[in-house]
Amino acid sequence: MNQAPDPIGLFLEWQALAARADLPEPDAAALATVDRECRPSARMVLVRSVDERGFVFYTNFESRKGHELLAAGPSPKGGGSGGVGAPAALCFWWPPLQKQVRVEGRATPVSDAEADAYWAGRSRESQVGAWASRQSEELGQGREELTAKYQELDASLPRKVPRPKHWSGFRIEPERIEFWEARPHRLHHRVLYERQGRGWKTRILSP
Repeated sequence: MNQAPDPIGLFLEWQALAARADLPEPDAAALATVDRECRPSARMVLVRSVDERGFVFYTNFESRKGHELLAAGPSPKGGGSGGVGAPAALCFWWPPLQKQVRVEGRATPVSDAEADAYWAGRSRESQVGAWASRQSEELGQGREELTAKYQELDASLPRKVPRPKHWSGFRIEPERIEFWEARPHRLHHRVLYERQGRGWKTRILSP
C-alpha cells in the first residue's frame, strides 16, 4: 500500500479494484450511528458517490438512522452542510482483496438538487417503494400491509414519481480514514489519515 497524499484518491483506487473483482456490491458499507443516549446501531448502506467533499448515501429521513443523524446534526431544510453534523462512521470490507477502509466523520444532509438528481436515476419501482415504506416502523398487519400500500401507490402516483420530502441523502465529511490491508502472519498494514486543516496527517498503526 502506498502512502498517497490524498486518501480520497486512494479510496477510489481501492473501490475500482473491488468493482473489477466482480463483487456483488462494491459500494456497500456498514454505517454506524448513535442515538441521544449514545447507544450505537449499525446497518449496511450503499455509498453512491465519493469525492473530496465526502461519502454520500441515500435513505428515508424517518428511519432509525435518519432520526439519529438529524437529531445531532443540522436541519435538513435546504440541505447542504450548514452545520457541524452528526457523528457517523462507515466500514468498507472487500474480502477477495483482503482490504478494509474505515471512515469517521460528521454527516449532514445533501442539497435538494443532489437528492433530486439521484432520485431521477432510480427505477420507478424503487421510487414507489420509497413512498410505500415507512422505514423502521412496525408493520402491524405484516408484509401484506406493505404490499397493499405499494400496489395502491403504484396505481395512483404519476408516471414521473416525485421525490418524497422525507427521502434524501447524507454526506459524511471524513475526519479520519483508515486503510487496512492483510499481510502474512497477521502483521497487517494499517495507515491512518487524519484531517489537518485542508490537508491530511498520516500515521502507520500497529496491527
